[in-house]
Amino acid sequence: MDTCKLLYNTERVKLYIPEYGRNVQKMVDYIKTIEDRDKRNEQARAVIKVMEILNPAVHLQEDFEHKLWDHLFIISGFDLDVDAPYPMPAPESLNEQPLPVPIQKKPVKAAHYGRNIENMLELIAEHEDGEAKNAMMRTLAGYMKQQYLIWNKDTVADETIYKDMEMLSGGRITVPESLKEGKLEFSHGFSRQNGNGHGRKNGNFKQKGNQKNRNKQYK
Repeated sequence: MDTCKLLYNTERVKLYIPEYGRNVQKMVDYIKTIEDRDKRNEQARAVIKVMEILNPAVHLQEDFEHKLWDHLFIISGFDLDVDAPYPMPAPESLNEQPLPVPIQKKPVKAAHYGRNIENMLELIAEHEDGEAKNAMMRTLAGYMKQQYLIWNKDTVADETIYKDMEMLSGGRITVPESLKEGKLEFSHGFSRQNGNGHGRKNGNFKQKGNQKNRNKQYK
C-alpha cells in the first residue's frame, strides 16, 4: 500500500533568499537547465519581473533593478550564465561585515533630561546670540521643565531649569536675564509616569461617562 509522505521544508534545499519563496528558487533552478542562451535570457528577465512583484518594497531603494539582478544571482548560487545588464556580484560580498553604528559613549549628565536634550543644547550653543537663539532656549526650557516634572517632584523653579541649561551645555549657554522674567509654559497634555495619577483618573472618569451615556441610549 502506497503511503503519502509529507515533505517538510527542513528536508528541502535551503533557500538562498527566503523572502522570494521556494517557487522563485525553483524557477531559477529551471533557468540554469535551459541550454538555449536566448531562451535562458528571456526566462531570467521574466523571473526578475516576478521578483519585482513579490518584493514591491525594492522600489524604495535606489537602482532597485540592480538589486533584483543581484538577488537573482544569489538565488542561483552564483551559477547563472545570462546576459545581465549588471555584473554578477562576488560571492565574498555576502560575508562583508556592515559598517559599525556610531554610538555616543559619553555618559548622560542628567538622566531625567536624556541625551536628546543635551544634543539640542549643543546645537543652540552654536547659534549666534539674538532673538532666534533666545526663542530656542525658551522653548527648550519649557520642554525641560516638562521632563523634570515627569521624573522628579511636583514643582520646580524656573531658575533651576535655566541653571541646568547652563550646566548641561558646559557653560557654552548663558541665559539672559530678560529671558527669565516670564514664567515658563509647557503643554499639560502628557501623563505623568511617576506623578499623582491624575491622568489615569481623568481617563477612568471619561470612560465611566461614556458608559453612562451608552446606558441611557439603551433604556
